[in-house]
Amino acid sequence: MINRFAGLTPTRSRAVVHDGLVFTVAVAPDPVTSSMYEQSVKALARIDESLALCGSDKSKILSAIVYIADIKQKSEMNRAWDEWVDRNNPPMRACIGVELEAPHIVEIVVTAAK
Repeated sequence: MINRFAGLTPTRSRAVVHDGLVFTVAVAPDPVTSSMYEQSVKALARIDESLALCGSDKSKILSAIVYIADIKQKSEMNRAWDEWVDRNNPPMRACIGVELEAPHIVEIVVTAAK
């Protein structure tokens, strides 16, 4: 069975649960600042919200992919990540520099256990 949790637009789910796995994607909510650190903090907070909605939490994250618009700002994203991550259960994580739709400069994709 697939459970989909409604997103902000009718063509996107906020999160999906299937066979005990949670899949979710987050960007910083509006209003969006130009700070990599602030956008990362806000996107990670949305990850927390989505995981809770699905009956999970950050200790159960299996993997994360972080897309950032300027790889030179990775240290600012890392600072937010290090403050947020469950250090007793660190997930696998990849960070990839990509072109994102402005004003967003960070997008985070997470797979977690329920």
